[in-house]
Amino acid sequence: MTSSFADYHAADFEPSFVSGRTYVTRLRVGRIDAAALLSLTIALVLLVPFRYVLPGLTGIGRPGLVMGMLLFLWWTLARFTPTLSMTGPQPMRWALMGLLVSALISYAVGFMRGLTSIEANNSDRTILVYGIFAGIMLTAADGIPNWIRLRGVLKVLVVCGAIIGAIGIAQYVTKIDVTQYIIIPGLQAHWDALGFEARGGGVRVASTTTHYIEFAATMSLILPFALSFALHAGTKRRRMIAAIAAVMLAGGNAVTISRTGILAVLLMLIVLIPIWTWRTRYNILVMAGAMLAVIGGASPGLLRTLTNLFDSPDSNPAFTVRADRYPLAFHYINQRPWFGRGTGTWVPPQYQILDNQWLATLIQNGYVGAAALALLHLTGIVLAFLAFRRSSTPEDKHLCAALISTQLIAIVVAGTFDSWAFSTYTMILALTCGMCGTVWRLTHPAREVRTSTTRWFLDNNKTPTR
Repeated sequence: MTSSFADYHAADFEPSFVSGRTYVTRLRVGRIDAAALLSLTIALVLLVPFRYVLPGLTGIGRPGLVMGMLLFLWWTLARFTPTLSMTGPQPMRWALMGLLVSALISYAVGFMRGLTSIEANNSDRTILVYGIFAGIMLTAADGIPNWIRLRGVLKVLVVCGAIIGAIGIAQYVTKIDVTQYIIIPGLQAHWDALGFEARGGGVRVASTTTHYIEFAATMSLILPFALSFALHAGTKRRRMIAAIAAVMLAGGNAVTISRTGILAVLLMLIVLIPIWTWRTRYNILVMAGAMLAVIGGASPGLLRTLTNLFDSPDSNPAFTVRADRYPLAFHYINQRPWFGRGTGTWVPPQYQILDNQWLATLIQNGYVGAAALALLHLTGIVLAFLAFRRSSTPEDKHLCAALISTQLIAIVVAGTFDSWAFSTYTMILALTCGMCGTVWRLTHPAREVRTSTTRWFLDNNKTPTR
C-alpha cells in the first residue's frame, strides 16, 4: 500500500533507542514485519469463507486461525530473545495474562471434575482459541512500530470488511449464496454453507462468516475505522473510498436483520458523536438518511423489519427465550461459582444454547474468568482513553475513540450472542484489543516507551543499557 509524505505522522520520526548510543527511526521495518503479518491474518480471517480449513484439520484449522497461532508462537519465542522482544511496558499484556491464567485454571478444574469426550475435545479447542486470540492481540500491541503501519493495518481491515459487506449485500439482493462458488485450492470444506434464514419478508445473510449475528457484530467492529478514514484521510479521493467502504459495512450490517448489529451501531454513535463537529454530525446524518431512503425504496420490508426488531420485549421471543434460560444458567453457576465447570465445557447441542457470552463465561470460568474478561475490555477502554487525551490531532483522537467504541460494543453484544464461539468475530476483537495497547504506547509521554522497538542491534552476549 503506497503512502505519500502527508500520510506520515510527525511522531514517527522520533528516534528509537536500540543500544549504547545507537538510535534508529521508527519507520524502519523490522526483520519480521508484524503489520504485514497482521494484514495477512485479517485477509485470511475475513475473506476465506468460514467452512474452509487446511486438509485434515477441524474448525480450528481455518487459515486465519493457523496464522494467529503462528503469531502467538512467534511472540512467545521473541520474548525469550533479548534482541527480538519489544522494549517498554504494555498493560494489555497483564490484562491478557489474567484472562489466560483464569482460563487455564478453569481448564484444569474441568478435567479434575471429569469430562465427557465432547466436553474434553471442545475444552482443548477452546484453549487453542485463547492462544490464537493472544497471538493476534499481542502482535498488534507490541509489534506495530508506528502510526503509519497502524493505519496500514486498519486500511486492510476496512477494505476486507467492505468486501465481505458487499458480498452480504449481494447475497441479500440476489438470494444467491455467492460464497458457495468461492473455491480455494489447497483447502477443504469442513462444513456446509450456512444458507439463508427468512425474517420479515427478507432473508438474513452471513457473507463469509459463520452466522448472521457474527456477521453483524464483525461489521460493527470495523465500521468505526471506516468512518475515521472517511473523515480524516489525507485526500478527497481516499475519503470518498473510505465513505463507500463505510456504506458497504453499514449495509452489510443491515442485511443481517440483527438486533445485535443495530445495538452495536448505536453504541458506536454514543462514543463518536460527542467528538464530532456539528458539520460532521450533519454530514453523517445526511448520509445515514440517504442510506435509509435507498433501503426503504429498494426493500421496504427490510426497513420495516429493522424498525420492528425491538417491539414488545415482554412478548418478543428474542427476549423472552433468552430470559427463560437464566434460571438454568445460574443453577450451573451456583454449583461452581469461582472457576466454573471448565473452560469450553458448555457445548451445544449437548447443553442449551445460551446466546449470552457472559453467562457462558460464568458457567465455564466462574466469577474469576468473567472478571478477567471484563478487565481485558476495561483495560482496553482506559488505554485508548489515555491515548485519546494525549493525542494532538483530530485524526488520532478519532482513531482512539473508535477503539473505545469497539470495546464498549464487545462488552454489550456479548450479552446478545455467544461471541467467543465465533472465530471471525473473536479474531477481529483480538486485533482491536491489541490496538488499544498500540495507541497507548505510541502516545506515551515517556519517549523510551512510545518509541520502544526491538533491540535487534545488540549482540547476544551484550547486556542492554540505558
